[in-house]
Amino acid sequence: MFSIRKIFNQHLYYEFSPTRELRVKLIERPGRWMADDEWQSALQDVRTVVEQSETKQPLDYGVQGDDKNYFDNAIITVVYDAQNDRPIAFNAMYYMHLNIAGQPHDAIHLGLVMVDPQYRSRGLTWVLFGLPCVLLFFRNLLQPIWISNVTQVPAAFGLVCNSYDNVFPNSGAGARRSFQHVVIADQVIQNYRFVFGVGDDAVFNRERFVITNAYTGGSDGLKKSFAETSKHRNSLYNEICERELDYERGDDFLQIGQLNLTAVKHYLLHDVPRRSLLAIIYHTGFLLVSAILLPAVRWFNSNVRMGELRPWKTK
Repeated sequence: MFSIRKIFNQHLYYEFSPTRELRVKLIERPGRWMADDEWQSALQDVRTVVEQSETKQPLDYGVQGDDKNYFDNAIITVVYDAQNDRPIAFNAMYYMHLNIAGQPHDAIHLGLVMVDPQYRSRGLTWVLFGLPCVLLFFRNLLQPIWISNVTQVPAAFGLVCNSYDNVFPNSGAGARRSFQHVVIADQVIQNYRFVFGVGDDAVFNRERFVITNAYTGGSDGLKKSFAETSKHRNSLYNEICERELDYERGDDFLQIGQLNLTAVKHYLLHDVPRRSLLAIIYHTGFLLVSAILLPAVRWFNSNVRMGELRPWKTK
């Protein structure tokens, strides 16, 4: 769907069909620019999916919480059944403002993903996890983006290990906890517990990157026994989760990794269905070109503030 709004809106707004069966809506930071009725409509679609999901008790954090400021930094992706326009899945990611090596960075927390039980075997992972990140990566002119993920589910743990680069914790022999991993993890735990529903009484183990007693800050309904979790096809990830996490207490891994060109290449070559590849290449290419051309267009618009980018000072 071509839209002038896509080009000139400061924040990403996308609505298109990657396949004939699906329609995807992606909204970046809706609380900053969208009219209330617009983003409330998307939020209602998210809550429709939550109502269909099998949570033990209501969720009270992030996209399901009462804090309207949350949506100033949220990235909401909703997937619809194209046949009946029914919302069937969503991913609620979040921008985290971090200081890395003395420089400010916007990292992304991968956030809460839910799929209507009737659609859980239909291969939506590539849309929910990969597609929003890849679009943001191309809009960011191919600059690496740090990501975080909090999970006790072996399938999700393995997915992040395989889909992103430089991930810790990981199962690979080369997985290493670097100083950057620790710096980022400390800031995530100190400042962004509310994003993934972890209470103040939860304790973070910096050696193992495990959050103990994690389900006390609004995410209580997501706590599962190991038997209830979705398993990964590679049994190694299942074994790591069972060995390292105490499911009765309610532990989570905090994974830190990077979305970079290596990760995007893997996504395009291995995760995207062949029938959807051309559509994804078109949209990512459009984003890349618009990100390059838009600053030039704005340069010649005297009504747009450019600050220090202008070659002269306004007196």
